[in-house]
Formats: sequence, C-alpha cells, structure tokens
Amino acid sequence: MSAAGDRLQGTARQAALALPGTDHGYPFTQHLDVYKVAGKVFLIVTDDPDEQIITVKCEPEHARAQVCRYVSITPGRYLDKRHWISLGPGPGITKRLVTDAVEDSYDLVFERLPGRDRPRAR
Repeated sequence: MSAAGDRLQGTARQAALALPGTDHGYPFTQHLDVYKVAGKVFLIVTDDPDEQIITVKCEPEHARAQVCRYVSITPGRYLDKRHWISLGPGPGITKRLVTDAVEDSYDLVFERLPGRDRPRAR
C-alpha cells in the first residue's frame, strides 16, 4: 500500500524522532521542518499541502537507482542532487520504504560525525 503525502510525512517524522540525538525545527522557512543529528541535517519535511515531500541524504549510486525505480522519487530539491533524494506520495512509496530512507539518511550523517559528537548508538 502506498503512502499518501500526509502519511508519508508523518511516517518520516516518527522514524526521525525515534533516532538518538535527533532534534528538529524550522531554521529556513515555516514550510521546511528540518531534522538534524549533532547539528547535521538528515531529513527535511516540506510542510506545504501542495508539495507533500520529504528529502533525505542518500549514497549517489543508491539515489540514482531509487530515482529510476520510483516515479515519485526525484533528485533532492534545492540540495546536491547526487547526495539527496526527495520522496513524494505515489506507487511503491510504502511506510517501510520511507522509514528505511530516513534511517539510512541518519546513518550516513551519523557515520561522518566525530566520535565526540555522536549520540549513543541506536
């Protein structure tokens, strides 16, 4: 079952907040809910009813594969299109896919943090 926009965004928020050391806020605009670990962004939830997407960090090869596989996954909006993807509601966009994308994004950011900045491992 594919996730509608509001469910996609809610699933992403829930997955992000379950990860250690996650905080979020609206540092750029009232329509971008930004999730960070140790001050580094790993998820952006677009709070615009006309554009219900999430944007996550992704390894370049995996990002290309996801963009090719799913019509509603595109290169990341407003970010480095090799390292970020945006997911919108559509065929194949499941709760599991969204949760995995958020967790993978978190892991990519977490792995690059200096040891002193890392929250306790999950």
